[in-house]
Amino acid sequence: MPTGGKMEHHSPIPNRLKQVRLNIGISQKELGIRAGIDEFSASPRINHYEKGRHLPDYSMMERIADALGVPVPYFYTQDDNLAGLILQWGRMSEVQRRTLLEELKTSANAGSRP
Repeated sequence: MPTGGKMEHHSPIPNRLKQVRLNIGISQKELGIRAGIDEFSASPRINHYEKGRHLPDYSMMERIADALGVPVPYFYTQDDNLAGLILQWGRMSEVQRRTLLEELKTSANAGSRP
């Protein structure tokens, strides 16, 4: 823990961004272009995002997430388990999502009974 008793929190965006980009096998330049960044600055901008030098604003994060095919919240959660759930959620149909939510509600309510 750093001095002063405060925990330091780092954005999960850089690591998650790089991980997804590499998993789908595209370059920084290609991702930038797909997200609507000018081709001459696409690679440097994505590089800065992946290094954590700069973080994209929410609008840019929406475009990047769309280009990568993952839900935006995936990039913001610190919790790796929740990130995994968000990825799965993004792959589900609307019917599957509603079914899962009902199952979770039922399970949570059953666990809270005396």
